[in-house]
Amino acid sequence: MKRALVSWCAAALAVAAAATGCAGGDDGGRDRRDSSSRPRALTRRQELRVADAQQRLTAQCMDRHGFTYWEDRAPTLRESRPVRYVQDDVAWARAYGYGGRIEARNQRVRERNPIGTYRQGLSASRRAAFDTALDGGDGARMLTAPLPGGGEIRKRLGGCTEEAERELYGDPAAWFRTSKVVTGLDALYGERLMADPRLTAAVRAWARCTRRAGQPYGDPQAARDAVRVDTSRLGAARADEAFAAERRTAVADATCARETSLRSVAADRETYYLNRLRDRFGRDIDTYRNLGRRAYDRAVRIVPERD
Repeated sequence: MKRALVSWCAAALAVAAAATGCAGGDDGGRDRRDSSSRPRALTRRQELRVADAQQRLTAQCMDRHGFTYWEDRAPTLRESRPVRYVQDDVAWARAYGYGGRIEARNQRVRERNPIGTYRQGLSASRRAAFDTALDGGDGARMLTAPLPGGGEIRKRLGGCTEEAERELYGDPAAWFRTSKVVTGLDALYGERLMADPRLTAAVRAWARCTRRAGQPYGDPQAARDAVRVDTSRLGAARADEAFAAERRTAVADATCARETSLRSVAADRETYYLNRLRDRFGRDIDTYRNLGRRAYDRAVRIVPERD
């Protein structure tokens, strides 16, 4: 269960960070009052529009430099729904299982990425010019962001990538730094979240529910791991059989998550631990959200909403 909950921490932080109310009685009245004035994080729908706008701006910039850059607007909005540790959308699970076929299709698209093929077909000098136009090439500056759990992460920034990010966020360096800080905060409270009595009790209730449904797994991650193993074992020749089994498990998982309120409990406890870090990281969280909002306000003038 420990490994499974760590997976949930890493995947669900953005959802918890979007919450503006308190996570329960533990945070006290002051946190509840202050939360009303905090900037809200973007929804998944809004994040996709910002990503699409960044691709559009990058493509336009590359065109001005004499290069082709393909935008990718797949999958659809509904298909792009992230499958986190807690999945309680029964209708989605009935249609897509855990999204195994969607991910397999996306992987095939990535492997046939036309940008990579196009770049490889250029001469050495034009390839170097392409790289410089895209992200500044070897001469680009390096951004560095400290990670809350220790260490740092670096990113090269220049060219059309910088131009697109500057148009959207205003300050690409601040966006990079705060995004890495905010999405890395789970490293500071993961152990406490994993041992949280409310969360572990909800997971046990979920396990009892799925066992009654013929899916005897200790936690949602164990169910998904079993599906992946089974899909790999059955192979391409029995792909339909594997997908049917994936859907059965996913539906039981989502149904029991809904019946036991596992998702709301998990989000509640995640928000509680996140709010306890506001004294140290509140400014970073608010800057991250404000920059995201700025980017979305510009994105709506650049690209339509994804279907």
